[in-house]
Amino acid sequence: MVEPGWGTETLPSWLSHVASPGNGERPRRALNVAAAGIGLVVAAPFMLLIAALIKLTSRGPVLYMQTRVGIDTRTPGKPGGNGRRRVDHGGRPFTIYKFRTMAPSQGDVQVWARPDDPRVTAVGRLLRKYRLDELPQLINVLRGEMNLVGPRPEQPKIFAELRTQVPGYEWRQRVRPGITGWAQINQQYDTSIEDVRRKVAYDLEYVTRQSLLEDLKIMVRTLPVMVFKQGAW
Repeated sequence: MVEPGWGTETLPSWLSHVASPGNGERPRRALNVAAAGIGLVVAAPFMLLIAALIKLTSRGPVLYMQTRVGIDTRTPGKPGGNGRRRVDHGGRPFTIYKFRTMAPSQGDVQVWARPDDPRVTAVGRLLRKYRLDELPQLINVLRGEMNLVGPRPEQPKIFAELRTQVPGYEWRQRVRPGITGWAQINQQYDTSIEDVRRKVAYDLEYVTRQSLLEDLKIMVRTLPVMVFKQGAW
């Protein structure tokens, strides 16, 4: 496992091959597109039922949309590589889709997720319990913003804070973020910076050994995690 103390000065040596086609990126994307497409078709009736339950039990939209930090495709160490961006978000921002699990709030306050958040609705609590609120992210996978497997994407403000506190945090962005991942099946919700450091260690371990086979193994291990309500998303 990658040690939590790894910092930005020790990681660039392996970044050059991380997302290259020769590292299995194309077959993995093909798997993701196929699995997400089939998943949406199979889950469509169930998703319609979930949407109806959300609409009937609480005011507000069915889907919750929020900006997250995505993959960073810039060349590591290249001067001026971010010249076209006014703000360095650490990766390409995108809109993530989820079933709404909370009562509508005023504004878009960026805070850490909590499993016992008092704003969660009755239906939302059930959706979170079995990770069903993540189903709309299959759309993000089809759009190329996410993969089924990868580090969880963070909110821009929280990302900006964590990359100054956790060495190597930004190197998670060298791959597409995922719905599930090595960190998600091995660790619970983050409640402290130490939890984040452990999560980053798992994420970097995944980045270094990512492959089609590795993704399949994590997908298989995700099923019991969902059923027995373990891990974190």
